[in-house]
This record gives sequence, structure tokens and C-alpha cells, in this order.
Amino acid sequence: MANSDYYQVLGVSRDASDSEIKKAYRKLAIQYHPDKNPGDQEAEEKFKEISAAFDILKDPEKRAKYDQFGHDAFRGGYSSGGVDPFDLFKDVFGGGGNSGGFGSIFEDFFGGGGASGSSEGLRGNDLRVSVSITLEQAAKGVEKEIKYSRHKECSKCDGSGSSDKSSKSMCHTCGGVGQVASNQGFISIRRTCPSCNGSGVTIENPCKDCNGQGRSKTSDSVKVKIPAGINDSSRLCSRSRGDAGPRNGPFGDLYVDIQVKSHDLFERDEDDLFHEILIPFTLSTLGGTIDAPTLDGKVTLKIPPGTPSNKTFRIRDKGMPNLRAPSHKGDLYIKTVIDVPKNLTKEQKQKLVEFGLACGEEDLGTDSSLLDKAKRFFEGES
Repeated sequence: MANSDYYQVLGVSRDASDSEIKKAYRKLAIQYHPDKNPGDQEAEEKFKEISAAFDILKDPEKRAKYDQFGHDAFRGGYSSGGVDPFDLFKDVFGGGGNSGGFGSIFEDFFGGGGASGSSEGLRGNDLRVSVSITLEQAAKGVEKEIKYSRHKECSKCDGSGSSDKSSKSMCHTCGGVGQVASNQGFISIRRTCPSCNGSGVTIENPCKDCNGQGRSKTSDSVKVKIPAGINDSSRLCSRSRGDAGPRNGPFGDLYVDIQVKSHDLFERDEDDLFHEILIPFTLSTLGGTIDAPTLDGKVTLKIPPGTPSNKTFRIRDKGMPNLRAPSHKGDLYIKTVIDVPKNLTKEQKQKLVEFGLACGEEDLGTDSSLLDKAKRFFEGES
């Protein structure tokens, strides 16, 4: 019974569908059920045999292992010997099992029962790289070519890890599960199988180029489109550009961390930009216009007469584009800082004193000669 082909036992082809397998089992289970064949030892053995076959073929994971390794897949790992054929019969014909699902939960927690299957085809590691861009590039979007190192499929063995691409057998240490359990009191702890490194298989003739891993380290590059409006510390993901998994396992992903460089003129807050502009004392007093910088070039900013320092002007739609709606832009806020002249000529100082006296200011903190000249000027003396 242990060496019987399960497909032949149920009388189905190897590519039979789930419904065909279930239908075949129902028919045979009714035929050989002990209730219909009381005292018939041969019928009872046959009933157990078809139940064992159905237990494997009804489960896609078990069936895949059986197709790959045959009965060896369940020696030391999975075990079909513990299946209760009457529970299977109840599951198919109604009534359900008597465990209520608690048995499998208990076994999973403490490491008993069925294993999780082979670890061959493990997913490769995700990778991370950093890219620096300017604020202008963040505003318009940019495509960057990134060069990095990653594991790729071995070209010699096409990722199989085997020199002849076929000489694989189930790992006898873990029974193809990829993990081994060790008991510590009432708790069973699983760890990666040391013999197969979690793959669940043993390579009989390992590829010399990759030492049976099916992958090797190599340099690679990828072009990444960075969208307009992206923020500092944002992260982009390039699917399947990470490490290749061992032995034809799926690729991990590549994560790209974006670093937006600080700007000489602008500070950023979400989609808005901020800039401090120096304006002459005369412009702040008399009013006029001045060129103000934006990411798109210069714009003319009107300064009303009597503009104080720290006055903020808003220029609409001159900020950063919104990442989710690039057609919508933030604003540019410009704060005025009055540029007070420091190195004045004697003539300039004289004019300021005259201006101060004209405004009714007496204590100008300047030398007496300038003050006397200014007073004589206002009194009409030569």
C-alpha cells in the first residue's frame, strides 16, 4: 500500500482536476466502506488506501510535493499515515470531523502535525538604495539611472543550482520541509534546515559557478522615474529588482529612498516655498518694484510705500506641484528684509540727517558738525 501510485489508486490521471479526484474518491469510498463490507478485511484495507491517496491529492500543496518527490515527500516531513479515513469520509459526505479545527491550530502552534511545505523557491531579499536630487528636479520630475549590486540567476545553471539542471532530491534531514524542529519542554521551535539551508532539496551535482545556490552577485542598473512633487525622505519601489531567490526563487524588490538637497534660496513646507528677499531702505519707504526669484525664473514683485521688514507677500501657484495632483501647485511666500546701509559716505549721512530733521527728529546720534550744517540749511543760512 505504501508504494501504490495514488493516482492509480483513485483511478484518475495525473492532470485530473480537484472535482474529478473528489468524484473518484466518493465512488470508491462508497464501494469499499466497512459498513457495506462488514468483516471484509481486504475492503477495509482498500478503504484506508483510497483515503490515504485522497488525503494527499485533495491538498494542492501536498499534491505538488507528491508529484515532485513521490512517497519520499512524506517520509520524515508530511505523514499521511495519521489520517483518519472516517474523517475524510465525513468531510466529503457530510457531518464533518470531530476535531472542530482545534487539532490543527494546536499542532501549528507547538510544531506538530503537517509542515508548511518545501522552502525551495524562497523569495530573494529586498534591497535599498539612496538617490539625491535637487529641488528643481523634485519640482519637475526626473529619471535617474541607479547602479547597484544584487544577486541574479546564475547563467551557468539557469538558476537551478544544479550542474545538470535535474539532479535534485528531497533533503532527508528536514523531509523537504526546509525547517527542522527542536523541542524545548512543551514548546517546539522551528529553524532553517542546516543541510539544505531552507530549500528543502539536496543538489547532488552543484553548479560550480554558484556553489549550488542558483544565483550570483553581479552589478546591475535600473532607470527610475521620480515623479514631480516628491518630498524628501520619500521611498519608491521597483518591483522584482531586488535579489533573486535561491534556486529560481522569486525576486525581491528594490526600494529607492529619495533625498532632496537643501536649496540656497528656498525653504520648503509640503507644497509651499518660502524665500526672504532684501529690499533697499528707500524702496521700502517710497515703494516700487523688485525682481523676485521663483523655480521658473524671475517675477516682478510690487512693493507698496511704507513696507515694513518681515512683510510677507504670497505669489500663487509658484510653489511645488502636488505629488498626487501635479497640475495643482503650492504657493511661494516672500518675506521682506530691509537692507539697512552700513558704509555711508559723508554726503549720504548729511542727506539722512536732513531727512531726519525734516521728519522732526532731533536726537539723530550723529556728530555736531553734520547736525549744525543741517540746521543752518533748514534755517536758510549759507
